[in-house]
Amino acid sequence: MSDAARERLEQRLLILAPTGKDAALACDMLGRAGFECSACADPPHLARELEQGAGAVLIAEEAVVAGGGALLTEAIGRQPPWSDLPVLLLAGGRGGDAAAAKALELLGNVTLLERPVRVGTLASAVRTALRARHRQYQARAHFREREEADQRKDEFLATLAHELRNPLAPIRNAVQILRLSNGSAPAAGPLSEMMERQVGQMVRLVDDLLEVSRITRGKIELRKARVALAAVIEAAVETSRPLIESSHHELSVELPPQPLYLDADATRLAQVFANLLNNAAKYTDPGGRIALEAVREGDAVTVGVRDNGMGIVASALRSVFDMFVQADHGRDRVQGGLGVGLTLVRRLVEMHGGSVQARSEGAGKGSEFLVRLPLAAGLDSEAATPVRGKVEPVKAPPRVLVVDDNRDAAESLGLLLQMLGADVAVVNDGGAALQAVAARRPLAVFLDLGMPGMDGYEVARRIRQRPDGDELTLVALTGWGQERDRRRTREAGFDHHLIKPADLSALQVLLESLSRETHASNP
Repeated sequence: MSDAARERLEQRLLILAPTGKDAALACDMLGRAGFECSACADPPHLARELEQGAGAVLIAEEAVVAGGGALLTEAIGRQPPWSDLPVLLLAGGRGGDAAAAKALELLGNVTLLERPVRVGTLASAVRTALRARHRQYQARAHFREREEADQRKDEFLATLAHELRNPLAPIRNAVQILRLSNGSAPAAGPLSEMMERQVGQMVRLVDDLLEVSRITRGKIELRKARVALAAVIEAAVETSRPLIESSHHELSVELPPQPLYLDADATRLAQVFANLLNNAAKYTDPGGRIALEAVREGDAVTVGVRDNGMGIVASALRSVFDMFVQADHGRDRVQGGLGVGLTLVRRLVEMHGGSVQARSEGAGKGSEFLVRLPLAAGLDSEAATPVRGKVEPVKAPPRVLVVDDNRDAAESLGLLLQMLGADVAVVNDGGAALQAVAARRPLAVFLDLGMPGMDGYEVARRIRQRPDGDELTLVALTGWGQERDRRRTREAGFDHHLIKPADLSALQVLLESLSRETHASNP
């Protein structure tokens, strides 16, 4: 049954009168007043029609007295929890007050209308009943949305547990291998590379969740600049190429011959197209074909990502961009994911003033995602901003201090900074940090914020109170990355805010800046 047909049944008025003629007359009269009516011959007929749906019921009390009350009560009693079917009872017949009282007791949500009743009064009562029923349907829709949201949440939590266990299993295995071999296993190099890949996967999962949270609540600001579409696409392809090549897919990229420029956040747009390319790679059988094509359409450009993979069933196309939704491809997914990638795509595209849509002819017939974006007003190629740059190596070893009550986190970060060229000291509490600052006079202090006793904020406050406190670079280390968290660290005197685990390139850039200071002071 179509949605329109079901809605029509749910809005109709069912009429049960002592005789079929009475019901037909009432149906004709109310029909002329604009109501959709259906006459029922007897209580069993009414009960069957109720199963199909109704907005309200108009019953003469004689139908209840004649033995139909029990049957109607049973039919009405089968209503779902959200439903309270309005019943209009025409009273004033032979049964008198006793019949009306019986009907009120049996049928529940009853409005009593004394006969003779005016047509206008009856029409008004029917209209009121149908409005009340419409509110019930709204409540039903809300309940269903909540149920679907709860179901998606439960599926998401199960998926999250699964996706986090996937990288944790090989990491744990690698740790056990290294422990049993006392760190001298021949495969120590490959094991380290594998652990780095799996930790990176876990970081990406958490980052995706944080990204969606920030974007949904409007906490992300785009850093727009004039960027070349070709550079954005190149960055996206570079990001997705390992996944595409590991599945032996054939990738083709076709761009317009003339340069196209956007006023956009290049990093975010590269993220959009990388997500679409990754999806195509994940849901296409090995050896498949993926095509990215950009076409100029007036003052806009449409970028399509097409594959010959598993496709999307028609019923899933409308919800494929919703949070935590993953299309059912009829089999286990080869690659993981939390169902937030396409949500990120849609939000980021809309923030750029664009739109995105999904197309597919069905399961097994591939899919296509089309992103439409406005072009920049001018085409000044010299103003285009490169998508990314290279990090230069550290020239002079800066002195830094790492402060974290988590010893493993502190020691590992200290070792990483030392390998990047820094002169590192590590302490594990606020008091020791203040002593080390006085003794070593570091250029920078990496401070964990959530330490017990004296937390990172208090340590920062006391460092800034020193005569040389303003000369130090303070770096906040935290798992919190919302805008309000960054604002709080700025207000507390921190110069930088790094989210755990700190990104290697961010550490390199920071150390390079400190190295230049060291080189300048010790030429």
